[in-house]
Formats: sequence, structure tokens, C-alpha cells
Amino acid sequence: MGKTESGAVWLDAEKTSPYEFYQYWRNVADADVIKCIKMLTFLPLEEIEPMEKWEGSELNRAKEILAFELTQLVHGTDEANKAQEAAKALFAGGANSENMPKTVLSDGDFADGGIDILSILVKAGMTASKSEARRAVEQGGVSVNGEKVTDAKAFYTKDAFAGEFVVKKGKKNFQKICL
Repeated sequence: MGKTESGAVWLDAEKTSPYEFYQYWRNVADADVIKCIKMLTFLPLEEIEPMEKWEGSELNRAKEILAFELTQLVHGTDEANKAQEAAKALFAGGANSENMPKTVLSDGDFADGGIDILSILVKAGMTASKSEARRAVEQGGVSVNGEKVTDAKAFYTKDAFAGEFVVKKGKKNFQKICL
């Protein structure tokens, strides 16, 4: 799925984690959710038909059903449950990063004793380039551990990654960064 490799959704968990897979389907356009449920899941049509009348928060529930059903089909029930729990915890304001996609930094990622926020965003695959990362920071769309990053030159030493280090870009793009 997707027009570019960076926008692709893979069935292989090594290329698209179960959480990212779940989020992709959770964020499908409102106009497409029922069509996707009909075409891509094994739910009985009798169960889907009432959903066609859903609006607002009910439509969000349909998106959750779609995301869960497809994640379960591709990655299994355990991974679908983990992805759903992680998404609910994150978007309910929780800090549960256990099942969140993660990026592991290596010693080579650190220069001059640390790594800047732009490099973190690129390494995590949250942006395609440092210029895109800079725009995201300058527009106020990046936070680390719940605190907005306003300086594109923000620099983090290895000590910063000893505990929880969660980067958020936009409203729905989370990554746990670790060593």
C-alpha cells in the first residue's frame, strides 16, 4: 500500500511493525472505512451493515475494528492486542511505550558526544530528510517525552536515553528511541 517506499505499509513486521500497521488502518479516511471493512476483513455483512450509518465517534470505533481485524489477520491476535493497547494508552495521554515502534541508536549515531533532534527524526524514519525534520520542529510539531522541541539544534547526550525517550511528530507519529 502506498505510492512511495517511505509511505508503504508492509505485511512483514520487520518493515512495518504491528503497531504502525494498526495505526495505518486506524487512520484510514472516514469515506473509506466501511469499504475497507467489507473488502479486507472476514466480518459478516450482517455485522457491517449497521456500521454504514455510523458517524463521529461511532465511525472511529469502526476504524478501530478495521485496524484490529487486519492486524490480527496479518500479525496474530497477541500483536493486534498489543498494538491496540499501545494506541489507546498513547492517545489517552498515557505513557505506555512498551509496544510502540522503536529505533535503536548505535555508537556511530553519536557525534561530539550526542545526537541532534533532526538526526533522531531521520534515523527513526519520522522524516525523510533533515530539512523536513527542521520544518517539523520549527512548526511546533515535534516533542520529546511530552515536551515540545522548539530548537532545531536541540542536542541529546547518551545519558538522555537511559530512561524513557519518546519522540512524537505530529499528532499520531510516535517512536521510542533507545540505545
